[in-house]
Amino acid sequence: MPLHRLTQILMGVPNVEETAAFYADFGLLPCGDAVPQQPSPAIRELSTVDGGQQLRIVQTARRRLVELGVGADDPDDLDRVSASLARLDVAVHRTAGSITALDAGTMVLVRVEIAPRLQPAAPAAPQYNAPGIEARLGGRAPGVLRTDRVRPRKLGHVVLGSTDQESSQRFFQQGLGFKVSDTVKNLAAFMRCSSDHHNVLVQQAPVAFLHHTSWQVDDVDEIGRGATAMLEVDPERHTWGLGRHFIGSNFFWYLKDPAGTFSEYYSDLDCIVDDALWKPGVFEGMKSLYAWGPPPPPSFLAPEDLAALMTGAHAPSQ
Repeated sequence: MPLHRLTQILMGVPNVEETAAFYADFGLLPCGDAVPQQPSPAIRELSTVDGGQQLRIVQTARRRLVELGVGADDPDDLDRVSASLARLDVAVHRTAGSITALDAGTMVLVRVEIAPRLQPAAPAAPQYNAPGIEARLGGRAPGVLRTDRVRPRKLGHVVLGSTDQESSQRFFQQGLGFKVSDTVKNLAAFMRCSSDHHNVLVQQAPVAFLHHTSWQVDDVDEIGRGATAMLEVDPERHTWGLGRHFIGSNFFWYLKDPAGTFSEYYSDLDCIVDDALWKPGVFEGMKSLYAWGPPPPPSFLAPEDLAALMTGAHAPSQ
């Protein structure tokens, strides 16, 4: 696949400093304050362990995803994407190292840019005792001995509400070259630009908005440790978890940032390296959301500020 990962996102929020502090607590590393030419406000930048600078936060009237970066290998890949978008009558801006195009359904500017592929260092293999398997003898599980901060390894995926889901799916699938891994009937498409099960999920919504961002950690212990640390600071951050999704199979725990966007720790996502060995499924109902865990709260399915986003009003921080 010529596309190979999400490179970074530009997130717009009304409360930049408060939101940036949340993501620093979440485990992203601040990498300095970039101050563009006036009158633009300051941008807060944060990084992951493997992906480098992957989150930029700027002030906007309401919370939204302003820009999504996608990595490509070389200029030929940019040519192919540009030609595919042109066939969809999507306007494209081209530079030597990138192309940008706006998806009208999600109102997100997507930047496909030449970027290196990630070469992450593998964590130590977990040792789990199980019936008939004594993998760990005479010692405590490493997961209970860890004391260092949880640090997300990379940005895994984003979930976007689209006012025209079919059009947005065409934009990502036929225009950019994403592949569909699974769908929720008449509602959403899980799409990938890498070997991860999904990097973008586009779902039908009454307004274009950013539902959540998702950040990979090493294993389920890191999910639990990260969420526990976040809730020790502020229990109101909790949204949904611990659980395991059915589509994608990943463990998850969702928290809510001060702007109202959900942020997910995840691990053990399905991996698709051979398209011929994966058969996309079509799902309906709650099975598409989770295999086990607590049921999702109503605010996860319909965020509490959705009406404010639709009317353009400013909802209070949650």
